[in-house]
Amino acid sequence: MKLENIDVTDTIEKAKKLLAQEKRISPAFKAVIEILLIIVSLMVERLSKNSRNSSIPPSQDPNRAKTSQADKTNKKPGGQLGRVGKTLVPFETPDEIIEVPVDRTKLPSGHIYKNVGFTKRQIVEVHLSRYVKEYRLEILENEKGKRFTAEGSIGMNRPIQYGSSVKAMAVYLNIYQLIPYGRVEEYFTDQVQIPLSAGSLYNFNEEAFDLLKEFESIAQKKLQTSAFLHHDETGINVNGKGYWLHGALNDEWTLFMPHKSRGKEAMDDMNILPWFKGIAIHDHWFPYFRYTECRHALCNAHHLRELQAVVEKYPNQTWALLIKALLLEINKAVHEAGGVLSAQVADGYRERYRKILEKGHEECPLPLPPSETQKKRGKTKKTKERNLLERLKNYETEALRFMETDCVPFTNNPGENDIRMTKVHQKISGCFKSFKGAQIFCRVRSYLLTCQKHGITATDALNTLFSGNLPYFCSSDELS
Repeated sequence: MKLENIDVTDTIEKAKKLLAQEKRISPAFKAVIEILLIIVSLMVERLSKNSRNSSIPPSQDPNRAKTSQADKTNKKPGGQLGRVGKTLVPFETPDEIIEVPVDRTKLPSGHIYKNVGFTKRQIVEVHLSRYVKEYRLEILENEKGKRFTAEGSIGMNRPIQYGSSVKAMAVYLNIYQLIPYGRVEEYFTDQVQIPLSAGSLYNFNEEAFDLLKEFESIAQKKLQTSAFLHHDETGINVNGKGYWLHGALNDEWTLFMPHKSRGKEAMDDMNILPWFKGIAIHDHWFPYFRYTECRHALCNAHHLRELQAVVEKYPNQTWALLIKALLLEINKAVHEAGGVLSAQVADGYRERYRKILEKGHEECPLPLPPSETQKKRGKTKKTKERNLLERLKNYETEALRFMETDCVPFTNNPGENDIRMTKVHQKISGCFKSFKGAQIFCRVRSYLLTCQKHGITATDALNTLFSGNLPYFCSSDELS
């Protein structure tokens, strides 16, 4: 473990040896020095953490260099061969046509000019405007004075009310684009001259939440019967209290749920894993392993970061560098083979994997038990490095399942990608004001991400929802 080119680990070890050899200092002073060395070790370990060796996001790396996509792939900047561009092309049916005649006063005199056509120039503008529909409901009166009023469309029950397009745009801005309530309110007042209070926006969100009750039930059933699922969870702030947001998803469906617990109680309440019999992909949070009806696969992105931390902290533990290189080599081989390795090739990699871990047991042995004078109750605490080594050994099948199972990727990144915007929401808004607000966010965002996976934009998804319908993939024909 180095800090500004100083090998802190080696320095601390030398200090400990010198301290052990010193016989003339008092036990109290020696204890103080030992405590200070522990504090220094902990502080340096914290300072040395970054996105390469821990779960810290890249945005929090100090003085991080921006890496472009071209740098990662060794491709030249700009559009690549075969790429479908998004160049603005002229529209066949413009909304407005403006005739621009030639200024005759600037033409050379002495000639006769005739009109032979025109050339087109188009300018694309955006016109945001309020659009008010007034329904005049006919009233009939019979000879006895009794009146009969025409029936309006469903939901038309007040002199003036917001239409479905206003609701869809407000929910889109707040839950999909993560714009806070106050700024959505300001947008409607400033851009389209529609007075919209924070209370109205909450009501729109709540209406979407109620309309999506059937969607949530359908998503649960689809995920329960999926061949594989990505799982992840992240902490959220609900009015100053710590809660957890759980996510379960695959290539077609996403479902989020907030809960006070991070463990099995929350997973049971989500009602997916208790019925799931496919492959659960996750980051080794142990409560997942309590579901024994399904198989498991571990996220190797987490393994790579933890192994990198060992490489930086203990350069003499070469097993970490070797197993990291092997995992990356296997992943490359899987891609080149089209997603699955043959049994013979996989067995070869598995044998190399085991030999490296055997080397690791020599380089990272179990901690020595305390002497009789220092004996403590309970088990001797293992180091993080030793725990990682044992996890890779004990969960070999789960760590290497991506080699021979086509649907299992190398990492759990899809699960983390879907859940990432929750962290952005927390940065922008600080917290959810209530647990109901967290529930609304989770259900509506689950719906929008699921629609996105089926090729439906968030705007179309919300317009469909507020018109009283669910998209085609929620129909009984699609579910059968």
